[in-house]
Amino acid sequence: MARIAPSILAADFADLYGDVRQVESAEILHLDVMDGHFVPNISFGPPVISSLRERTDLYFDTHLMIEHPSEYVEAFQNAGADRLTVHVESEDDPGAVIESIHDHGMDAGIALNPDTDVGRVEPYLDDVEVVLVMSVQPGFGGQSFMPKTLDRIERLDAMGAAEIEVDGGVNSETGPKCVEAGAETLVIGSSLFGQSDVARALADLRESVGIEAKSQ
Repeated sequence: MARIAPSILAADFADLYGDVRQVESAEILHLDVMDGHFVPNISFGPPVISSLRERTDLYFDTHLMIEHPSEYVEAFQNAGADRLTVHVESEDDPGAVIESIHDHGMDAGIALNPDTDVGRVEPYLDDVEVVLVMSVQPGFGGQSFMPKTLDRIERLDAMGAAEIEVDGGVNSETGPKCVEAGAETLVIGSSLFGQSDVARALADLRESVGIEAKSQ
């Protein structure tokens, strides 16, 4: 069954926990970490994640858009990350980083950018818990969904990816198409945290994708 992973990149950082509290029913929280080198933006790091970890039991789905993820595996483990997803385009050997992530007791994911051949992640499919398909150029929120992403999802599904996650421009229109193509986790930021009533927006997005709300 599909699920929504709210991305705090689009949240109000002046009241970050206030926004997170409104999406507790999502069960999973997407955390975009950017280093200003791998992508042309800087977001946040382990201290922010550690602060949130003290206040919520949400599963921390941590997406590392950084050049050298191998150097920070332990830091994100200590901060409370549940899963680290690293890019196949990073400067470090993806296989070695994935092994290190597992050795530190976390789930591992592999991500690929919109212009990266899907075949580049095939060697790692048996070693990761998720493949993250970027449906926009990484680095900034609020971008439009790239339609070619749907073919890429279908190809990964046919290749036997354990779980397919989609990030970028996902909303009530593009989300259902991603699920139909084979995606299971939809990362949603601007279409959620950009609304006046975040909890209501989450419920509406669930309905559009056909996800039943978590029973209380």
